[in-house]
Amino acid sequence: MRCPHCGWSDSRVLETRLSDDGYSVRRRRECLNCQSRFTTYEKVDDLPLVVVKKDGSREPFDQHKILNGLLKACEKRPVSLDKLENMAAEIERVLKNRSLKREVASSEIGEMVMERLKELDEVAYVRFASVYREFKDISTFLDEIERLLRN
Repeated sequence: MRCPHCGWSDSRVLETRLSDDGYSVRRRRECLNCQSRFTTYEKVDDLPLVVVKKDGSREPFDQHKILNGLLKACEKRPVSLDKLENMAAEIERVLKNRSLKREVASSEIGEMVMERLKELDEVAYVRFASVYREFKDISTFLDEIERLLRN
């Protein structure tokens, strides 16, 4: 494992434990060259998921894109990074555990994110929905808030 700070290829493992999601191993490492510490995650490499975008193009599934969207939606909100990381990992796990279907529509991923955000933080949910559903004006924004209040 190369050090992300100096690029040295040798490090020692300080601590190994199962990650919070239970599907990966978290390792704390120390570079033998610069003594910087960093964290790595090890998980099973399985068949890749392919995301089908609105325009019909396809790209590999990237959990980090979900996490980045969650981070933007939850900016300045009392939501921990651990919760967001676990949410992104859970969505990926659910998608990969579905039968043998290896393609997923981006809209399905967006709906899964919104469903979980609604339970976690309503303000973050509205923020995400405003981008995801491409609100064109204030009335569509208000409609979503009214729908949220009814439920």
